[in-house]
Amino acid sequence: MTFDVQALDAFVLVGSAVTLLAILAVRLSSRAGLPSLLVYLLMGVALGESGFGIGFEDAELAHALGFAALAVILAEGGLTSNWRELRPSMALGVSLATLGVAVSTAVVAGFGHLVLGLPWELAVLLAAVLAPTDAAAVFSVLRVVPLPGRVRGALEAESGLNDAPTVVLVTLIASGAVGEHPPVVVGAIIAGELALGVACGLAAGFGGAWVMRRAALPTAGLYPLAVLSLTFLGYGGATALHGSGFAAVYVAGLVLGSADLPHRAATRSFAEGVAWLAQIGLFVMLGLLLSPGRITLGTVGLALAVVLVLTVVARPASVGLSALVRPMPWNELAFVSWAGLRGAVPVVLATIPLSEGVDGAERLFDLVFVVIVVDTLLTGPTLPWAARVLRVASRSEPRDLDVEAAPLERVAADLLQVTISPRSRLHGVEVGELRLPHGASVSLVIRGDQTLVPERRTALRAGDDLLVVTPRKQREATERRLREVSRGGRLAQWLGPEGRGSRGR
Repeated sequence: MTFDVQALDAFVLVGSAVTLLAILAVRLSSRAGLPSLLVYLLMGVALGESGFGIGFEDAELAHALGFAALAVILAEGGLTSNWRELRPSMALGVSLATLGVAVSTAVVAGFGHLVLGLPWELAVLLAAVLAPTDAAAVFSVLRVVPLPGRVRGALEAESGLNDAPTVVLVTLIASGAVGEHPPVVVGAIIAGELALGVACGLAAGFGGAWVMRRAALPTAGLYPLAVLSLTFLGYGGATALHGSGFAAVYVAGLVLGSADLPHRAATRSFAEGVAWLAQIGLFVMLGLLLSPGRITLGTVGLALAVVLVLTVVARPASVGLSALVRPMPWNELAFVSWAGLRGAVPVVLATIPLSEGVDGAERLFDLVFVVIVVDTLLTGPTLPWAARVLRVASRSEPRDLDVEAAPLERVAADLLQVTISPRSRLHGVEVGELRLPHGASVSLVIRGDQTLVPERRTALRAGDDLLVVTPRKQREATERRLREVSRGGRLAQWLGPEGRGSRGR
């Protein structure tokens, strides 16, 4: 076996050029209101056999690489999610990820077989593959749409958790194991793998947080690597025990992202960068796997029919039934229904039947690809409009703070770097009015190119960076107090933690 250096050089050249183009395309897709996945998929198609002629037909390799990329994306989703926003909506998110997937699968499978005339196996595979929402699409689009925390939390929790049961279901169907067991046993297998995955994720998250708090690493750059490695430790442990790796990696990321760890902002930024790289590689690869010559007008017609049923019937039914565990106003449920963004996950799942050699797997892959393109064009650009029409869009800019922390090991303290946002009510507040917990103090104010050693009467301004030293045991209380003043100003003590006042008192 010889190593082809020239081939490696060509791969580096093409790969770096495609990556740079994909990064620049993010701005274009953001302006158009489209998930970037659509641009990346089309780039893959353009590079493929019908474009520049790069051939790629290895379904097993696409399956393996796709799962690895999804694990990275889910880890980033957990690390960058806000547990305080997710917690009130977690019951609805779990319901959407389990009951919602089952309802959507049943509706689309029945339509595919009874109306479109697909064989039962292919109809059920199509329905199961299209049931989950896509974490990458949800995280990239919804975070630029101002939504109430409970709506955003429900959608993020759903997209982070629904990959796990769907992967198990599609794998069982494609391998023929579903026909060997009654539905109750299949449900028990799925539930068992999910429970084991969640347990492994919790173990990796809480255990990793305990270790990271006590391990003073020599450089800040090691913290993001260590945290991301811990999420994959959960993934690897779950898969080794035949549990759900996707559930494990998301739960581990969620625990670690919410833990009191050093350099949280740097860790989240690093995770976002790695996740973007995974998205680019994943979507371009899936575009390469497509053969446009196989797509006919009949395929497009079937795809349009499936999108119609999925959007108008299956998704509203799954949201309506799932919401029984956590009722929400009708307008918010309507938006959750419309915002069921599908992306690369269904296309990745469609590689499972391809790698298993299921009859009609190529037809299924092509159909799923067209469905995703149509669904993305329909849903992505209309989300801001739907949020305004349904009156779920938040008009005000968040008055929260960007807080970064670094450990001061010799004195058991933390150094917080606090950035005051333009809408923060910290603007105009004097340092003495902050009333930070005992032992915490503002040691430095950075204003433009100047540094100020503050006094009690020093007034803070929007755009300032504050360096706050706090004893480690008081860090949570210090951050909480800063956020309260940021939202409520000088009257935070009376307005409450959200800065809105105490209604009914």
